[in-house]
Amino acid sequence: MGELILEMKQITKVFGSVVANRDVDLQIYAGEIHALLGENGAGKSTLMNVLTGIYRPDGGEIFYRGKRTEIRSPKDASKLGIGMVHQHFRLIPTLSAAENIFLYSDKKSFFLKQDEMQKEIAACSKDFNLEVDAAAKVWQLSVGEQQRVEIVKLLYQGMEILILDEPSAVLTPQEAQSMFDTLRKMADSGKAVVVISHKMNEVMANADRITVLRGGVVEDTMLTEDASIERLTRAVVGDREYTPHVRESYVSGDDFVFSMEHVTALNDKNLPALKDLSLSIRKGEIFGIAGVAGNGQRELSEVIAGLRPVKEGKITIYGEDITKQSVKQHIKKGISFIPEDRLHTGLVPELNLMENIILTSYDTDRYSKHGIIQHDQMQTDTAEYVEKYEIKNGGLDLPVGLMSGGNQQKLLFAREVSGNPSLIVACYPVRGLDIGAADAIRQILLEQSQKGVSVVFISEELEEIFNMCDRVGVLCDGELIGIRDIHETDFMEIGRMMAGEKEEAKTYA
Repeated sequence: MGELILEMKQITKVFGSVVANRDVDLQIYAGEIHALLGENGAGKSTLMNVLTGIYRPDGGEIFYRGKRTEIRSPKDASKLGIGMVHQHFRLIPTLSAAENIFLYSDKKSFFLKQDEMQKEIAACSKDFNLEVDAAAKVWQLSVGEQQRVEIVKLLYQGMEILILDEPSAVLTPQEAQSMFDTLRKMADSGKAVVVISHKMNEVMANADRITVLRGGVVEDTMLTEDASIERLTRAVVGDREYTPHVRESYVSGDDFVFSMEHVTALNDKNLPALKDLSLSIRKGEIFGIAGVAGNGQRELSEVIAGLRPVKEGKITIYGEDITKQSVKQHIKKGISFIPEDRLHTGLVPELNLMENIILTSYDTDRYSKHGIIQHDQMQTDTAEYVEKYEIKNGGLDLPVGLMSGGNQQKLLFAREVSGNPSLIVACYPVRGLDIGAADAIRQILLEQSQKGVSVVFISEELEEIFNMCDRVGVLCDGELIGIRDIHETDFMEIGRMMAGEKEEAKTYA
């Protein structure tokens, strides 16, 4: 065990009547990877926001290298060498990746040398196996690529205490292990690393110490060598039972609901993102899309939802050509969309729960009469969804930006399944969620499938795809490498296809 570099003692943080952290003790040692686990709303992010100066604690003390200190702002934290990659990124969309990274660097000057910046960032990215296009504007990057920019930004500053929120969520297993190898080297060099993760196997394989928060209180702290899946699960969810889903197919025959024929589409850089892609999805089928982030998943989901135009090819639902139809028409045809960025593309964080619930149906007869929104109906439906899907909130009239990620996702699902859809496009639906919230989301999708709703399930987690899906298609560089029945393939074959291997890649309509 290395030096005790930072200690949080009896930290309490209150928001109105909600106690986010209560008397939390946390010790961070140099040379150690410390994992922080807990459900959404358990207080993990709040605690780390206190540590990085975003929030001021209502009680407790922080000691840095044995000396009591007050962290009043992120700048104070940065001066101490404390940095964090947040789950919702702190990037300026209109600036390039390099410019975003240099904003927080001591190397910046009044006149920015673009070529020099990009070369330095590219070298740093390569060193840590987190390559990003330094010249690209952030708005042109996928969520996965944006997260890599955030990680590189932190590593580039050489922080002494690195806090990473779900850092491997958008990486392949190989990239994730490479990143953890890098974090291990940094820990071995004397740095302290805190990783917030919901992947218990990943934590047990890479962390030295694990702290579990539940209800804002430290439930358990253990050395990884003393941890087990059973102990961690019990600490995270308490006495509730957690049983992994086993997919029972509700698909019968060849009753196809949705088809894409030789579809080509461009990305935000006006380059081909989908290349001659064809697939068909049966009624009640959960169709998985596997692949490394940035290989066309976002563009595929947006094409299906009507948010991105098709350059070539044809899209049909129940045989009707909807290739040129608007987003609103896609919604009316029964296509629901769960985007990868739930807080900005799926929901409007400044609007309250009720307003977010009617975003896609505010002009229907249910919520609008003579151009006037029916507030009572809106409130009644929202209250019903909150109860049905166990959405924790501080009030129906409060902004959804104040809710935890898991509850935001459940609210988004409640809205999208309420209109009796024919097809749900779910883009990384359980990314960054704790096992309880993720379990609730999976259950919603399985119930919809049982009702005959088709689902496009986009995920980088192969285990998730194998547990949830009937078939899986693999995207690599915008091409559909192949489609497999989930019971006729394995991780190794799908992994090879994710890497671009086309040999013997049979594709079924």
